[in-house]
Amino acid sequence: MNMKKNDLYLFAIVLLSIGIGYLVGSKEIPAPFNPFRSLNTQRLDQLLEYISNDYVDEINTDSLVGKVIEDIVNKLDPHSVYIPASQRQSIAENMQGNFEGIGVSFLMVRDTVSILRVLEGGPSEAAGILAGDKILIADNDTLYQKNYASERIIKILKGPSDTQVALTIFRKSKNETLKIDLKRGKVPLRSVESYYMLADNIGYIKINRFSQTTYEEFESATKSLMASGMTKMILDLRDNPGGYLSAAREISDTFLDKDQTIVITQTNKGKEERSFATGSGIFKEGSLVVLTNGQSASASEIVAGAIQDNDRGWVVGRRTFGKGLVQQQMPLGGGDAIRLTIARYFTPTGRSIQKPYGRDHEAYYNDLNQRIENGEMADENKVPITDSLAFKTPKGRTVYGGGGIVPDVYISNNKSEEEQWNAYVLKSSLVNNFVFNELDKDRGKYEKLSEDDLLNGQIIDEREWYEGLKEHLKKNGMQLNNADKSIAINSIKAYIGFQLFGDNAYNRINNQDDEFIKQAVQSLNRLGLTIDY
Repeated sequence: MNMKKNDLYLFAIVLLSIGIGYLVGSKEIPAPFNPFRSLNTQRLDQLLEYISNDYVDEINTDSLVGKVIEDIVNKLDPHSVYIPASQRQSIAENMQGNFEGIGVSFLMVRDTVSILRVLEGGPSEAAGILAGDKILIADNDTLYQKNYASERIIKILKGPSDTQVALTIFRKSKNETLKIDLKRGKVPLRSVESYYMLADNIGYIKINRFSQTTYEEFESATKSLMASGMTKMILDLRDNPGGYLSAAREISDTFLDKDQTIVITQTNKGKEERSFATGSGIFKEGSLVVLTNGQSASASEIVAGAIQDNDRGWVVGRRTFGKGLVQQQMPLGGGDAIRLTIARYFTPTGRSIQKPYGRDHEAYYNDLNQRIENGEMADENKVPITDSLAFKTPKGRTVYGGGGIVPDVYISNNKSEEEQWNAYVLKSSLVNNFVFNELDKDRGKYEKLSEDDLLNGQIIDEREWYEGLKEHLKKNGMQLNNADKSIAINSIKAYIGFQLFGDNAYNRINNQDDEFIKQAVQSLNRLGLTIDY
């Protein structure tokens, strides 16, 4: 064998490497075999033990385990997620319909905790705290001029029910400092964020998620509107990402006759379960329109699909997200959990509305932007339809599976780029902050203002507010591009309504010039009290 000097050198290194590996390997003690644990589990346990005991650098194996779990879950479908203990409480609060704390939402204004809204039904409302108040001290913790992140402020103010917190508050409107001792308590997180009579016989209900309390809230809103003369309903599920399957079933049951199918679920073993309407719903007769858009997902799609497939009402708006997977939250120990996909759901006609997915989860969630680029938002004819996934409703209408609920009445987005940019800016937090600062200059000026005054009257100097908003946006590197002044004023009024009166006022004002609402009303007027396709 003829070898050059460099080859001999490389060969020696390889031999040394093999030799070193063999010597170290000869000291290896075989991992004990446990017949009651899977081989994969034992392999992971042994790896972590090696890292913990023998790795050259000190490693936090707890965080390493979390990363391993997250990497595994990320290789599943896009909706299976790992929930570390640090995030579990906030997620649970959002879905259980309440949280424990003092009951305020706030902004950081010049490094001071400024109360944006006092939440209805919470301890702060009972204690007389007002919007615009500044929280200077909580117990012995000074909160101003500390550059605290919002997360830290939340951690200080929240806490278990019945625990005391001593607040020092500055009330600018009275130029006084107050000391208020209050007990933390449960604060409702309403999922039915808005309901009101839109016209003489048309009621409007907006649901922002499906939580444990959603059906109770929805039933109460429906009864209230029916008492006010509602015979036609607009159910707004736009931007509703979903939530509990049980809440979607209960709300669907409100509209359907006995034994009509609500939803079908199917496990990976092929086990199928059908949910049927009880026939005891309180709004089975009136006309119904469901509003959807690209952010309507999961439980929202169950409701929309049940209404559409049973010929109970019309879906108006844009194609929904396309999430037909059911998750169940399972504990992992140490406070961690996994939300694992355990089944698929199908609409009453048997169609799956789950859009295709692969390993590229970013592309999956970017699908909504892709719809804009493909022209679907502006042109209904560009909505992808697969003939092989066509299904028939009881009245013979054709509906399609394979990627969200396609509405019966499609609302195209024909706005120019400038109009879309302005719409984005006018719904941003910048407008909310601007309105807060303007109200804070003289809150007494608005003490006698009612929600109806704001909705129906010209109660602000529109020119002054409009010019002020443009200046505020300019300072923050944004601008309105040839914006219609009336649209900007409507946005300002909506945020004034939100800060003074809450979500209901915000939606009432926003909906005055909303194309979805206009189309929904037209659809209801065509429907009358019966559905005829």
